[in-house]
Amino acid sequence: MHGLSRLNLMQWRAREWAMTAMAFVVICVVLLAAGRGLASGAVGEVLRVRFGGDAEHTRVVLDLDRTSRGEVVQSGDDGRVVVSLAGVAPNRGLNGAGTGLVRGWRVTGAGAASRVELDLATSAEIERRFLLPPGDGIAHYRYVIDLKATGRVLAVRPARTPPPVRRGTERPAERPLIFIDAGHGGRDPGASGAESRESAVTLAAALDLKQVLERTGRYRVRLTRESDTYVALYRRVAIARQADADLFISLHADAGSDPATRGASVYTLSEQGAGRAVREFTRSENWHRSLNLPGRDPSVDRILLDMTQRATQNRSAQLARTLLGELEGVDHPMLRRSHRDAGLAVLLAPDVPAVLLEMGFITNPEDERLLNDSRARRRLMRAVADGIDRYFREPSGTLQMASVGAAQGQP
Repeated sequence: MHGLSRLNLMQWRAREWAMTAMAFVVICVVLLAAGRGLASGAVGEVLRVRFGGDAEHTRVVLDLDRTSRGEVVQSGDDGRVVVSLAGVAPNRGLNGAGTGLVRGWRVTGAGAASRVELDLATSAEIERRFLLPPGDGIAHYRYVIDLKATGRVLAVRPARTPPPVRRGTERPAERPLIFIDAGHGGRDPGASGAESRESAVTLAAALDLKQVLERTGRYRVRLTRESDTYVALYRRVAIARQADADLFISLHADAGSDPATRGASVYTLSEQGAGRAVREFTRSENWHRSLNLPGRDPSVDRILLDMTQRATQNRSAQLARTLLGELEGVDHPMLRRSHRDAGLAVLLAPDVPAVLLEMGFITNPEDERLLNDSRARRRLMRAVADGIDRYFREPSGTLQMASVGAAQGQP
């Protein structure tokens, strides 16, 4: 009996040693796999960088696909702000021109971390930093850096920022999103010419412009309508905002009582229209959530909304200028006062730069002929696409922030 117990004890110890050895092997395998994952770059990514604000207060928003911890490396005294983000790496070469207090920026890799380097346009300091988790319909993390002007003279002139990376080399999700709105449609045919209706002309032009832009490989393009259907005016703006559009361009054909009147023009939001936009936008009880504003102080949120609106109007005006320049360059007929402003419904988004292009007068025989001539219409849309290219090439038209991240905006 004693011999049997001794044998059982020896068997039990043998099984215990075997289980311990197996557990040790499993732990080693797990650690080895984790090590290989880190070695292969299995860390988070900095998806993109966005800006909002002005020369007094500028917000920098870094979209991340996972959480991160930030550490200030340089605080701005020498003309540069540098923040290190642990656990995330830049998605290829991220760099470009900034806005407001930031003259230029770049995100570089540093092992399993990133260095966010901001070259300042004027003296500034970090007002606050914070990380926002996914929520309110946004699926990624956002690391926010708020800068404020100090009024001090820069001690050192910032180094020159490398030119922006070519958009064609980035992942499709990072290309600017252009929304093209074919005016009217369905039960709203718009103006009529001798042989055509505005709704048909605008849809044909929108399809042409979409094709031209997509062939460049530099943009994502969506239409507010793709057939002869009716879409409410406010719905057109809403779907562009919901999609986080970078630009909104509404195509129309003008009409007048004098058949001799002809030529294209571009509309941007008027000051009266901007006031209307703010009133419409703040009518909802939870309007601040749409822009991801704090919501703690209504007066602060209103100021931030006004900043967003102003920045958007400036970008819209810049887009209008580039479009008009390209149209004039191809000798397209233009109205004498070709840049106009109005409080049109499709221009009311406070956070998406928008223009309305009147391509010509459908009530003018020659303009109507050009609008219905596929070759002439396509030439016109190529000029529009060239204007969009110029908008994104010029520093103040950078795409980092066309959705609100504008003032405080969607981080």
